[in-house]
Amino acid sequence: MLDDLLRAAVPGVASAAVALIAVDGRQVAGAAVGEAVRFADASGTLLRDRPPAALDSVFDLASITKLFTTVVLLSLAEDDRLDLDEPVAMWLPRHYGDRPEITVRHLLTHTSGLPASRRTADWDAILSTPAWHPAGTYVYSDVGLITAGRVAEIAGDEPLDVLVRERITGPLRLTDTVYRPGRALLPRTVATEHRPGRPGTGCVRGTVHDETAYGLGGVTGHAGLFGTAADLLRFGEALRAGADGVLSRHTAAEMTRDQGVSGAGFRQGLGVRIGDPAVAGPLTRGFGHSGFTGTSLLVDPGHRLTVVLLTNNVHPVRGRPGIRELRHAVAAEALRLAAG
Repeated sequence: MLDDLLRAAVPGVASAAVALIAVDGRQVAGAAVGEAVRFADASGTLLRDRPPAALDSVFDLASITKLFTTVVLLSLAEDDRLDLDEPVAMWLPRHYGDRPEITVRHLLTHTSGLPASRRTADWDAILSTPAWHPAGTYVYSDVGLITAGRVAEIAGDEPLDVLVRERITGPLRLTDTVYRPGRALLPRTVATEHRPGRPGTGCVRGTVHDETAYGLGGVTGHAGLFGTAADLLRFGEALRAGADGVLSRHTAAEMTRDQGVSGAGFRQGLGVRIGDPAVAGPLTRGFGHSGFTGTSLLVDPGHRLTVVLLTNNVHPVRGRPGIRELRHAVAAEALRLAAG
């Protein structure tokens, strides 16, 4: 059934799709369909060589990166390296000294008042971005999570990619989850959008799709991670089990608790969205996140479920319809399997 759902969506919704479903920690369904690279350009010219997608294909995870940044910050908080309710100005006094009301928790709940995005390749400009709204106002903000990633680097005294490796991917053995995948992973990496002006030719493959993350060097708090469905399933299972191996159960519960944010259209945890209608379908109590490239992770402890869907919905161009419907269909199939 899962295979049928993906085949019905490929290549219309995306040229490649991989999905995994686990119930009670055991994988009960998995499917990979389509082609890792299908198009040569934005006009849809088909490539002669179109390698098939596989269960171990590597996808640009896009905003799912935000969950890893969140776990890093929570891990640092457990080590008393920072406090979620202290001002960001403690870590970035030059950029936030005149706005002491903004806290790390604000960044992780998208209530800092910072704008959604700022297209620049300059770190100083990003960190100096003025707030557009008072603190406490919900605005989904890449700028806020970029800032959160920088706070993690200062508090953790390591680059963000090192912190992710040391505090998450290493302990959980997520061997294919990395920033800036190298040549070894390139043959398994799925293409995203056609971007004139990027090095090389054709569609983007092996470098981050997000323009701001790319301009900042590929390692940021809001985007930049690549990974496989199996790795993401293992990460989701860790969160379902109380983040065993990376966080205490108390901290994991705080991460997935409704933080009382209004105006979001769903319940907002720390980094995670709870019952996001764009992803959850019938799993209205599930938490997780989606990614602009066509990725999503959904964890529903009540139904003992972890659901991963990875696609390249932006290949060769963004705006292709149907990804919401596919996410809902996969969530519904997961619920059917959990009930059976």
